[in-house]
Amino acid sequence: MNYRMLGRTGLYVSELCFGAMTFGGEGMFKVVGNQGQAEADALVGRCLDAGINFFDTANVYSNGQSEQMLGKALGERRKDVVLATKVRGRMGPGPNDVGLTRGHILDSVHASLKRLGTDYIDLYQIHGFDPVTPLDETLRALDDLVRQGKVRYLGASNLAAWQLMKALGISEHRGLSRFESLQAYYSIAGRDLERELVPLMKDQQVGLMVWSPLAGGFLSGKFRRDTQGPEGARRTSFDFPPVDRERAWPIIDVMDGIARAHATSVARVALAWLLHQAHVTTIIIGARTAEQLEDNLQAPTLKLTAEQLAALDKASELPPEYPGWMVTRQSQNRAPESK
Repeated sequence: MNYRMLGRTGLYVSELCFGAMTFGGEGMFKVVGNQGQAEADALVGRCLDAGINFFDTANVYSNGQSEQMLGKALGERRKDVVLATKVRGRMGPGPNDVGLTRGHILDSVHASLKRLGTDYIDLYQIHGFDPVTPLDETLRALDDLVRQGKVRYLGASNLAAWQLMKALGISEHRGLSRFESLQAYYSIAGRDLERELVPLMKDQQVGLMVWSPLAGGFLSGKFRRDTQGPEGARRTSFDFPPVDRERAWPIIDVMDGIARAHATSVARVALAWLLHQAHVTTIIIGARTAEQLEDNLQAPTLKLTAEQLAALDKASELPPEYPGWMVTRQSQNRAPESK
């Protein structure tokens, strides 16, 4: 297992991070997975043995069951890992049981600590933007948690570029702990964050945690133009995240050829492509079966050639969009002439 630094922190995390969304299977998360404690123990144990030191969950996953099960599965080895969870989602029926207010953050972190069976959270992430709570209030509350030692680092998820940059600016101006990572959807079939977020993260030294690297199973190799996929596959009942299938089919064609050349799976090619992107810190993998996990764990060993990477990049490249094409044109015109 290889390890990469999380943003500018000096904290090293495994390039594969295990996501525990499949633990519990309560409510809307039942379609993602419904593993019990014994299955969770086995999956977490295998990840630890493989060198994974990064585990991610959220309080909303199965109404807290995911946090509780992950905490139990880690047990005494919790001290050896970087543990991440999230706050924002609704955790009760009341009007203040949701969002990024000081009250909801403080209530949520105490509940998460109890469920996880730990006295600190390594990476505490906001699970999205809260349009009704001032960012100052959210960031001050999070900074208090860092100062109290309940949280060590802060992260964000599912933010637009302007929202992330505004938060970073406030933190710098107020002398508050800042977001050191962004957890975002990214796949070879969904490269949208390359337009604004990737340049921002490079400039501000913010780490990138990739969620749904297989586009909700669409890049698993089970889906082709002439088939709807196997019965029981997640995508057949939970079509998320959105994928432009007409753009995706040619990408899968190229991936399929590369997979055959390496005698490996399409899923592993999709993960390997992400690991070849310099702006990626870690990929969050989740598994409904031990077989899926074993295949994902082998992705770091798959080294794609320059020609294969070029073919994948060309098949999946984003269509030009303003102001990107103007920025590129002006950058080229600004370059000094060679003598």
